[in-house]
Amino acid sequence: MIFLKIWPTILEVGLDRFDPGRSMIGETDSFAELDNIIDFLQSAPAPEAIIALRTSKALQARISALLEKNRSQGLTDGEEAWWKKFEYVEHLVRIAKAKAFAQLQP
Repeated sequence: MIFLKIWPTILEVGLDRFDPGRSMIGETDSFAELDNIIDFLQSAPAPEAIIALRTSKALQARISALLEKNRSQGLTDGEEAWWKKFEYVEHLVRIAKAKAFAQLQP
């Protein structure tokens, strides 16, 4: 339960280094879905809601497209910035899910 109380602070401190405004022109809006995930986690949802969290089809399509583009030609600076933020958000979600599973164990 303590984890849920400090989670917003952990996210705030951890995400200070990500500034969507630094991305390439036209790329700022692409952070919106990642920011929505962060907002969801900051709301201190119930463990069941965290466990149920899944990527949208649109986000999954962007991830797949960037993986393919990285293999074939490489990413732009804006795409690289997005990918780094995605990796960090994915890491936070994994931690949150692990904590949520632990909370639900008898």
